[in-house]
Amino acid sequence: MRLLVTGGAGFIGSAFIRMELSRKNGAKPEILNFDKLTYAGNLENLASVAEDSCYRFVHGDIGDAQLVIDLIEETRPDVIVNFAAESHVDRSILSPSPVFETNLGGTFTLLEAARRHKTPRFVHVSTDEVYGSIATPYEANEDFPLRPSSPYSASKAGSDLLALSYFTTYKMPVMVTRASNNYGPYQFPEKLIPLMISNAIEDKPLPIYGDGMQIRDWLYVDDHCRAIQAVIQRGRAGEIYNIGGNRALPNREVVHKILAALGKPESLMHRVTDRPGHDRRYALSSDKIMRETGWRPQVEFERGLLTTIEWYRANPSWIAHVKSGEYQSYYERNYAGR
Repeated sequence: MRLLVTGGAGFIGSAFIRMELSRKNGAKPEILNFDKLTYAGNLENLASVAEDSCYRFVHGDIGDAQLVIDLIEETRPDVIVNFAAESHVDRSILSPSPVFETNLGGTFTLLEAARRHKTPRFVHVSTDEVYGSIATPYEANEDFPLRPSSPYSASKAGSDLLALSYFTTYKMPVMVTRASNNYGPYQFPEKLIPLMISNAIEDKPLPIYGDGMQIRDWLYVDDHCRAIQAVIQRGRAGEIYNIGGNRALPNREVVHKILAALGKPESLMHRVTDRPGHDRRYALSSDKIMRETGWRPQVEFERGLLTTIEWYRANPSWIAHVKSGEYQSYYERNYAGR
């Protein structure tokens, strides 16, 4: 099998590539990783597979139509998995343009090239944030109304609908996945869990938005990757698949668990002004993907969190590298005024 993975140097994309290239018994695919290497794209995440004969990296933008066409003509992938995205809500609030250029415009470019070359399978990776804040006790299934609250989630909702329109109009074999909050090793430290871990390790303040009682469902990144594999193998074209970890917790409780595991004082928690339009609760049902593909989350949250914490403790140079330069500028812009 030949895979074209966009955004493969990012957190989830690199985890997916590492998992695919760990297959045994001749089942390993050929993978082309196509990534723009923005702030969150890091080839260090793929150092363990860089010399694998089944792996190749190409630096480029999914919005570059001619380059995308050339790559698909050259590789003739059996599957395109589109992880490429500007994926951080806070950054989309500070600067909305990039999320629409990449998440909507780039997805359009990929879909057009895939349609032109009749790519057999196209998996568009999205987020539960497209459903917006959900009142207790409801959970979003795949037919739940879309109510995005940020430029980021609006751009993803638009790209989801665009991808699905290519199935309806052109009968392209497109599938959309919507996952809950991912966590695990190699995650860029702007999302909640890696930011809290890295700051706590360094005894720096932990910025908590508002009262910290926003509820998120947590999904270990390897479980997400296994779900993507299941959708590639057994998913139905034209369908949406929610992917959740079945463990919903308030952000504040997650931070308490991190501090307890690191033996750090709760006095490090520092309340800051909440971000605009902050969704209060995400909740989604994964019944469909479990019923149709047999996938189940395997990593219980506390175990996955401890694994993640230990990885960050064991890799201080990785943290120092990704938190240098542009990251420091963003961190100051986002938190200094709060």
